[in-house]
Amino acid sequence: MVYYYFDGSMVGLLNCVFRAFQFREFQVKLCLFKNAQHGLFSSIVEIPNHEQYAQRVWSALQRKLSKPALRQFYFAYLSESLEAHQHLLNYCIYVFSQQGSVETDYSHPSVLAISQWTKKVGREKHRMEAFIRFKKTTDGLFLSLVRPDFNVLPLIQPHFRRRYQDQRWLIYDEQRKFGLYYDLHEIHEVSLQADEIDRNLENGFSQSFQLQLDEQEVLYDQLWKDYFNSINIKERQNIRLHVQYLPKRYWRYLNEKLI
Repeated sequence: MVYYYFDGSMVGLLNCVFRAFQFREFQVKLCLFKNAQHGLFSSIVEIPNHEQYAQRVWSALQRKLSKPALRQFYFAYLSESLEAHQHLLNYCIYVFSQQGSVETDYSHPSVLAISQWTKKVGREKHRMEAFIRFKKTTDGLFLSLVRPDFNVLPLIQPHFRRRYQDQRWLIYDEQRKFGLYYDLHEIHEVSLQADEIDRNLENGFSQSFQLQLDEQEVLYDQLWKDYFNSINIKERQNIRLHVQYLPKRYWRYLNEKLI
């Protein structure tokens, strides 16, 4: 068994594929630099990040795979799971070893696994698009702090750009420490100290900002809570079913849940 140490990036992953074919090493186990473990007699390889090698592998994948399959590859990568990355490496080895298309060969464990990871990441993408709520600050910026299970900010970017073209907004991922800022023209990737914005991060809550909010924001917030309470029929509450459709980890984004 050969152990490949890599940094978890897409470039690093594609370089692992390049190395595997360069040295015909097809029994490979991926490890991250920060927590790599290996056997006493294992062969260890540190994988550098060469952009040109990564581009060669990606170009080859574009020739071998359809657009939906490439989309699945990207979604599975954004899971940030080392297990998923291992399947992506095995998948690439399988794809380049076969003459015909293997995209729907679900008898292969990595083809099936990538399809499953794609669904998981896709569900998180749709939930973020549905549940993200903004608060307006005094300078007119609409701000939201999120903590998705997977790295879906790159996937939700087109949705929010289409929907909020006339507003400046910032969606910041507390866990991954980067965000997307829209300035009415372009979207920029930014970083900041999220705990300076949200006083309750250590308690697992969000959207309780220390920034000064627009004077009408508190009013709108209370109006929405009042509306939610007025249409709620307590006698017909089914918390078990409610949690099934709206897991508690998403309640932190909803004003009506922060009463």
